[in-house]
Amino acid sequence: MTNTMVNAKTLNLGGDLSVRRIGLGTMRLADGPGRPADPTAAPVWTPPADRDAALALLREAVELGVQLIDTADAYALGGGEELVGEALHPYREDVVVATKVRVARPSAGEWVPLGHPAYLRQQAELSLRRLRTDRIDLLQLHRVDPTVPLEDQIGALKQLQDEGKVRHIGLSEVTVEQLEAARAVAPIAAVQNLYNLAARDHDLVVDYAERHGITFLPFFPVAMGAHAAPGGAVAEVAAELGATPAQTALAWLLRRSPALLPIPGTTSAAHVAENLAALDLALTADQTTRLNTLAA
Repeated sequence: MTNTMVNAKTLNLGGDLSVRRIGLGTMRLADGPGRPADPTAAPVWTPPADRDAALALLREAVELGVQLIDTADAYALGGGEELVGEALHPYREDVVVATKVRVARPSAGEWVPLGHPAYLRQQAELSLRRLRTDRIDLLQLHRVDPTVPLEDQIGALKQLQDEGKVRHIGLSEVTVEQLEAARAVAPIAAVQNLYNLAARDHDLVVDYAERHGITFLPFFPVAMGAHAAPGGAVAEVAAELGATPAQTALAWLLRRSPALLPIPGTTSAAHVAENLAALDLALTADQTTRLNTLAA
């Protein structure tokens, strides 16, 4: 018996969409000059400075093997969705596009929760137009609006699903309790939370998703901070594998649970190829244990 494990390279999102387990998050594509060094603080307010380069990156990512593209209506006031639609329409049959609605952007520094059902349905209609499609593969509630009953917010997405405009419904930044409440209203195919080697607050959500056949899309999946420092466990395991620290962090996620489908963002086709190569990495039991022991 070997003590190594090659990660399964695909999963079935919603039970009927077979996708490779490394996707592409597009938030970084929808931002012009002046983006802060910290990607979590990026205003994501203006279209990219080099639109042609962003379009080319999306097309090359698909050619390299990316099958899930994740965006949101809040990225550059819909500019992110427009990029995806312009770059990839007409869509290949094996490409799955996910987007998110619920966050209003009255200014560059504001991300305002707005979960009124009529607003969610309006934004979904705009997303359909910008993405140039008749049905969104995965429509996610970007954040839960605490001022609106969750069942009303999910109910709006369920209405769109019943109308044939949405294939699958997802949630973002939610707890197990919120997931359970949402599943009482409609089937939930995916959840998108912050999760990586250095941020494991959502371990319970990962385990819940795996038990219930829900795909977990970790965003900022390689945000490791000090964990990637030379001489650290990530760097040591990466050297043993002949891989980069980023690839090692992705490989750990892929082994952490078969429900995980990381969506790293990049503006570089070379980085897309590097990320996809993590699908071929095999962590030993010892390497996995060493990475597991990193403090969150």
